[in-house]
Amino acid sequence: MRTELVTTLKRQATELLSDIERDRQPILITQHGLPSAYLVDVESYERMQQRMSILEGIARGEQAIAEGRVANQDQAKARLARWLK
Repeated sequence: MRTELVTTLKRQATELLSDIERDRQPILITQHGLPSAYLVDVESYERMQQRMSILEGIARGEQAIAEGRVANQDQAKARLARWLK
């Protein structure tokens, strides 16, 4: 992964954005020698957000199972029937 200084971002923002769009590779921006932000293309960012949403749903399901908030098939069908009327 490419790393750039925040001053490079300030001076060459248009060029860095062009590189990201072309290469689809994130750029780590550092400030005072420490990681500060990532620059990513829009498509990659949106894909990451979709994946994160799916993973959060899985985590909620696992938490529900751990807490015993589960339903058998008949109970689930009855609950869904109320919504599908």
